[in-house]
Amino acid sequence: MNIRGLTHVLYRNTPRNVLQSKIYSPCMLHAFAWTCVMPSEVKSRFLLLYGSQRGQAQSIAEEIADQAAEHGLVADLFCLTNKEKYNLEKETVPVVFVVSTTGDGEPPDTALSFVKTIKEKTLPRNHFARLNYAVLGLGDTNYANFCNCGKTIDGRLQELGAKHFYSTGHADDGVGLEIVVDPWIEGVWEALKKTVAEMATQGQQDTDSGRSLHNTDLSAASQESTGVSGLDVSLGLLKLKDSPAEASELPKSTSEVETRGTQPAPLEASLTQSLLPLSESALNVPALPPPFLRVSLEDAPAQELSGPVLQEHHQEVSISKAVQLTRDDSVKTAIMLELDISGKDIPYHPGDSFDVLCPNNSSEVQRILQRLRLEQQSHHHVQLELKKDTKKKAAQLPGHVPEGCTLLYLLTWCLEIRSVPKKAFLRALVECTEAAPEKRRLQELCSKQGSSDYNRFIRDTSVCLLDLLLAFPSCNPPLSLLVGQ
Repeated sequence: MNIRGLTHVLYRNTPRNVLQSKIYSPCMLHAFAWTCVMPSEVKSRFLLLYGSQRGQAQSIAEEIADQAAEHGLVADLFCLTNKEKYNLEKETVPVVFVVSTTGDGEPPDTALSFVKTIKEKTLPRNHFARLNYAVLGLGDTNYANFCNCGKTIDGRLQELGAKHFYSTGHADDGVGLEIVVDPWIEGVWEALKKTVAEMATQGQQDTDSGRSLHNTDLSAASQESTGVSGLDVSLGLLKLKDSPAEASELPKSTSEVETRGTQPAPLEASLTQSLLPLSESALNVPALPPPFLRVSLEDAPAQELSGPVLQEHHQEVSISKAVQLTRDDSVKTAIMLELDISGKDIPYHPGDSFDVLCPNNSSEVQRILQRLRLEQQSHHHVQLELKKDTKKKAAQLPGHVPEGCTLLYLLTWCLEIRSVPKKAFLRALVECTEAAPEKRRLQELCSKQGSSDYNRFIRDTSVCLLDLLLAFPSCNPPLSLLVGQ
């Protein structure tokens, strides 16, 4: 049958309500016809659940969801509290858990109900026999019961018949979550794609074995009435793919950069320079985080905020003593800080906990403003809004930025300018960098191949935002990137 004849069959057999809901031209019906021969690719899905106390597990889960499209997958992202959104007993796709631990090994508030449910002793041993899952647990070895929530969920799912499709990860905030998180995420994609395919095949076999003779007769009757035999017809609106974002024209290697000038090859690696074989390697870099914020500065008069905006009562106190409790060669450094609260009206009892909020160093804030050429706008007011076309899942305005604050307040109280940059942030900086050698080096530092350089020159040395801005002078990130990351 030719396309014109097939178009007629499709038109005749398309439900009336479908035809009436849109205006179809012959060209569009031909597009329908071509989907019979060349069906458009549908990305496989997986379920991504998180339990978070202060947003860390949620942030990592959202990062995984954002990267999924780069691997031909779609993540259905939900908090564990949203039980109406998922059903693990009947789930037909792989499930990924990202969970933190709080207090003395307790589940975060958003995971309490879920943990209580799966711990019920009345559940049969095969309750989750259909479930294929992976767990990424977050914890801190400075506290007892490291990653206890992740271990609890993992162990209980095993007891109830569930199966691992990927090894469990235990990330330690005491030495840096990214040491475990980054390679765990890099490795999960192949395991996910393999498991998705296996579960789809198993599901198809179950469906085929359950078909009745009545269904077969109906299929034959349908073929006879339409005159189309052996053809799997799939209706759907076709849409031209969006043009990919213009890729950065980066040199393929550091040596290619050097051949454009006369600068000799470096004798040793550094934050800004790499050596062979990394300088000649093809790189696997993380997916570019989708932009979701639009930040503008307005020169409008308003009351200047002078301290952190909190609903709870807060006091300004000084540090009276600092003592290092660990040896200099210890893997982790522990410091005891003594706060002077004499003369302060702070009611407390033994066992109470205090939140400590520290402003960023004013001289560092000023240097960042100068480096970004924003010192003249330091008292302008920050306006945040979500980009309407963002592809970031569950995008929302950051709650730690008060409405109407100034740029100076934002950099002083709201952003962690001393935190070690994550690889996703370095990847985003690539797009804000003009000089080709600097772009290449930032790519190396965020790549899989450059993991040792990332650990050596960024994580182990506690490089911060200002260090990067000074080391890579052609990098000029927008405020939206600093706030969003």
